[in-house]
Amino acid sequence: MRSSWCRLADNAMSAPSGAKPNFVFILADDLGFADLSCYGREDYQTPAIDALADGGMRFTHAYANSAVCTATRVALMTGRYQYRIAIGLEEPLQGRDIGLPPAHPTLPSLLQNCGYHTALVGKWHLGELPRYCPLKSGFDEFWGIRGGGVDYFTHELHGKNDLWDGETNIERVGYLTDLLGDRAVEVLEQRAKGDQPFFLNLNFTAPHWPWEGPDDEGEALRLKARTDDPMPIIHWDGGDMATYAAMMRNLDENVAKVTAALERLGLADNTVVVFTSDNGGERFSKTWPFNGRKTELLEGGLRIPAIVRWPGLARPGSENDVPVMTMDWLPTFLAAAGGAPDPARPTDGLDIRSAIAGRNLPQRTLFWRFANHDQKAARRGNQKYLQIGTNAFLFDVVADPMERANLKERRATDFHSLRAEWNSWNATMLPPDPQAGRHGFTGAQLAEYYGVDS
Repeated sequence: MRSSWCRLADNAMSAPSGAKPNFVFILADDLGFADLSCYGREDYQTPAIDALADGGMRFTHAYANSAVCTATRVALMTGRYQYRIAIGLEEPLQGRDIGLPPAHPTLPSLLQNCGYHTALVGKWHLGELPRYCPLKSGFDEFWGIRGGGVDYFTHELHGKNDLWDGETNIERVGYLTDLLGDRAVEVLEQRAKGDQPFFLNLNFTAPHWPWEGPDDEGEALRLKARTDDPMPIIHWDGGDMATYAAMMRNLDENVAKVTAALERLGLADNTVVVFTSDNGGERFSKTWPFNGRKTELLEGGLRIPAIVRWPGLARPGSENDVPVMTMDWLPTFLAAAGGAPDPARPTDGLDIRSAIAGRNLPQRTLFWRFANHDQKAARRGNQKYLQIGTNAFLFDVVADPMERANLKERRATDFHSLRAEWNSWNATMLPPDPQAGRHGFTGAQLAEYYGVDS
């Protein structure tokens, strides 16, 4: 039997609403390309997220703006390459007074200008109080965490509670993914009482470390009691495949809460739902058929699932292999809402509604850089330029998704063209931050955790 989401999408395709659409943007944390059963995961199932794909568009060449989360979140909020502002220079947050400037136009603030109510539930990770806050950057309400990750049961980061309602630090009992799902439903219930369009940004922390399933409260207490590790939350010795599966099943159950609420409240016909990830996968992720993972500019560190259920636009059960990127969501949502990016800070993204409808986009070149190992990358068409330190490559990522066959000699003209294009683009960005990419860890911890030189 086809899901009710498919039936809703079928009906909406024939009778699209003239009202401004609502937006529910769901962002998972460190979710690998093939970590959903609709993208190839086999050891567990994600039926609620799969149902979104059944009712809409599944992108197979979607990219994160970065191989780490803060930088990608900057691109989502600004619709621009994150390297244009200091907070986007990878992850220089820990112990530093840096964040998303409140004066910078953002996706929520621009939607506010279009008459939208805006809410962030979940992870912020774009700067600390008192200077930086979701409420200072366009969100009408915020309920979640400010840092990069917390224990799922204690809600602590480095011994301090990091759960907030607006600017008030709060304490709650429960597994964090469940708390975020429940809060998102509460937001939808409030929005259903009026006729104002809304933007709900639901940023789960799952399946980011620490690796704790909903039945692993004892593991949380063990981590809290450790005194021999200055950063126990990173979970150097924790987790396994079964735990990861439990975290993913719980994430899927909480997506089901949200989609069920949209149906129950009569909001589904006019609500766009996006599900995606902030970067490539981590220790227990499946990134097949790619190499690489989080912090690497190989496809496994950048290629992400992206599912869009858009009544009246996305055909149920469709997929598209056109490359899209995190920064595209801002111009896409604004165009649908009747707004536009700030002309003083033009978007680097594209309105991808034509791709969501199953058509192509104009060819463009996408760019990345990352401080660890001096990584550089650019993709144009099927071809990808990659440089890691002094080693340079040209790959055809469609014919060779594992990035094994270096074509830089065989296709020398293309290689030099893409490298020159990357250099020209990079000259328009801020220079790399020498402290970026360190995550506040020692060199030895970085070497152990990421497998890189300290």
